[in-house]
Amino acid sequence: MSTARGSNSVFAGQPTAAVRDASESLEEFAERAQAFLMSAAKPLGVSRTPSTSDGSPCVSEEDRVSLFRGSTVEDARAACDWRRQVFDAGFGWIKGPKEWGGAGLSGKFEKAYLQFERQYETPSPSPLGVSLGMVGPTLNQFGSDEAKQRWLTGLYRGDFIGCQLFSEPAAGSDLASVKTKAIANDDHWIVTGQKVWTSGAHYSDVGLVLARTSPSPRHGNLTVFLVDMHAPGVEVKPLRQMTGEADFNEVFLDNVKVEDAYRLGEIDEGWQVAMATLLHERGAIGGSGSGGTGLFDMNKLAAMLISLGVDGDPMIRQQYATVATGVAAAKAMRSRAEAAMKSGQTPGAEMSLSKLALTRNLAALSDLVSKALGPKLLMDTHEPRTYAWTEYVLGVPGFRLGGGTDEIQRNIIAERVLDLPKEPTPRRNLPH
Repeated sequence: MSTARGSNSVFAGQPTAAVRDASESLEEFAERAQAFLMSAAKPLGVSRTPSTSDGSPCVSEEDRVSLFRGSTVEDARAACDWRRQVFDAGFGWIKGPKEWGGAGLSGKFEKAYLQFERQYETPSPSPLGVSLGMVGPTLNQFGSDEAKQRWLTGLYRGDFIGCQLFSEPAAGSDLASVKTKAIANDDHWIVTGQKVWTSGAHYSDVGLVLARTSPSPRHGNLTVFLVDMHAPGVEVKPLRQMTGEADFNEVFLDNVKVEDAYRLGEIDEGWQVAMATLLHERGAIGGSGSGGTGLFDMNKLAAMLISLGVDGDPMIRQQYATVATGVAAAKAMRSRAEAAMKSGQTPGAEMSLSKLALTRNLAALSDLVSKALGPKLLMDTHEPRTYAWTEYVLGVPGFRLGGGTDEIQRNIIAERVLDLPKEPTPRRNLPH
């Protein structure tokens, strides 16, 4: 599936007419954003309890609580259609450079717009998470003008969807050991290999692939490329999760031709590009640990506990407090990281801390709802927002893997922040 083919793409490198001057005040921006949203979407209404007169499960789509939504081609198309409206109104890439279609505004404008948008019924942005959180920022940072001309504006407008092709069957947390190879051939490369756990590959148009390009020592033999996911030799196979959905995929690359212009960074310096990509990923993932996912609405959570009649249980109250304090701490840490980036500092271990904060908060919320719901977590009792939490609880363990496992993040913090010695390498050929 290609979300780009057949769409009316804006020409790359030209900002939309809706983009205002960077001197626009936050108040003027807010008025413009609210006017757009009022004309393009419906305000969120009061949740309705699904009818159960026919004995069907009471879990409606609006009740469903899940980390992995099992995004389909139709979900991706809906997200892209909405994204194009947002972009053409001047809100699609608020912090982006004007020469590539961005608004050239600061992060406070983006934060304000997102707060407004959450008050309206819009398609889930999940299918575009990797595009906007990883592929787009990495392309903007390392891509050639030709690569940006083809892909950059389209990624932020929703004309294209991007995925990340890093992990392999034998190279997950240890990315330096990837086996996928890229062999130079005149003005292009031939890429061959296998990738795994690729989110959204089944509806993506372009992939960010990490490949070996020389026999040099580890970390000095890798290069990153942009691969057309519709090119000959690219095959995508879904991976089914225990939730029943298939968000992840295997991707096979069989002699795929990639133009050298779509190389990101210098040859054999892909490790730096990959690490920058992971920083973008951890930043995007970690931001949700302070409430960005909408899961950590403590008022709604309290209302659910009250409706279940468990709000007086001391254990429940303690677990609720654990979630609340974890979210508050994540917000403070996120603000500190954003302040450092505004002052020109390069983000580092803060992103690992943010990612760890997210997984800890997700686990704490899982423990809370599991305790509060008891058997209702596994059985549909025709009560809203009870059985609907099952997918969430099943999805929490998998979130510990995205952006580097929790163990990898702890090593980064230990070695780069606390200056502790590196984890010892296991001895081999030990005597029996």
